[in-house]
Amino acid sequence: MLFKHYAKKFPIQVECLLRAKVSGRLAHAYILHGDTPDIRKDFAAVLSQIAICPNHLSDGSPCGECRICRQLEQGAYAELYTLMPVGKTWQIPVGDRKNPEPNTVRWFEEQFYLTSTLTANKKIGIIFDADRMNTESQNAFLKTLEEPPADCFFILATGNPSAMLPTTRSRCQTLLLLENRCVFDFENSGKLFESLCKLQFQAAGNLIIAEQSAAEVIRISDHLKDAAANRIDAEWQAKLEQSKELEPAVRKRIEKQFDAAVAGEYIKERNYFIGAIHTWFAQTYQLSCGVQRSTLANPEIFDNLDIPETINKDAAHRALQEAEKLIYDLRFNVNEELAFRSFCLNVAVK
Repeated sequence: MLFKHYAKKFPIQVECLLRAKVSGRLAHAYILHGDTPDIRKDFAAVLSQIAICPNHLSDGSPCGECRICRQLEQGAYAELYTLMPVGKTWQIPVGDRKNPEPNTVRWFEEQFYLTSTLTANKKIGIIFDADRMNTESQNAFLKTLEEPPADCFFILATGNPSAMLPTTRSRCQTLLLLENRCVFDFENSGKLFESLCKLQFQAAGNLIIAEQSAAEVIRISDHLKDAAANRIDAEWQAKLEQSKELEPAVRKRIEKQFDAAVAGEYIKERNYFIGAIHTWFAQTYQLSCGVQRSTLANPEIFDNLDIPETINKDAAHRALQEAEKLIYDLRFNVNEELAFRSFCLNVAVK
């Protein structure tokens, strides 16, 4: 049960929410500031259960067993509407005011002003990676946040709330779900760190090792899209199966959300893949400066790898600069394979 897990993980935050529930003082909108997408996604379900479980306990805890609690945990609640970044720009667009398309802010807020024909409880709206709403999208959503329709509950999940407008943040209660570390659990992450270790500490002036490292990095990058599709397919299997029992309009909406989730998962995985490369070289540079491994944010990426006891500070700094240049180059429409090969070659030669 998600609630019990996160009640142990974030006891203070959960206790405050339960007290607010019992006293009838839950806010209508919350910002979930978490380090990782998994924490933000799971806690959004927990918060939704706290808000609308019809059989909650005397202390405000959701029962976790009723149909609504189960549907919220599986993401199959009929009046659950989600919004997430889409497209190559990974943005949440505002949408056409007169004919808004799904996965736009206009479409999202429109769902909360429609009369429900279902027997569900409150409507729940969750915006994942809410910092990917641009200024126009956030301004369009302000009125709904200021004067929400009756029986609606909103959750804005983000890893970067500072990128959101102050006007948006001021209309929500913020919950901090921070562990101050990243989790690099994308497909083949361990092999990526092995390749970077080989590149940084064995490839000095050796073009063959540099090419081998580049080939492995490219292979891992190319596999991310398939891995993202498989992960979302597994996560959504129960939701898609349950959607067959729902009305056609609801079923169609869930199918479109599935397609958007696959695209969003790939972009998220790619961002973590690129972030892992930067983290590797940032932390090896920190080690070269005398920082203790135990104090690093992600010391586990060095587990079972042959890291020299003494790292050349200048070389580590140059490698970090190359990693930062790679990240900058990948922001543009460049040939990614060429960018990775140039990066590995520069690290080895310089």
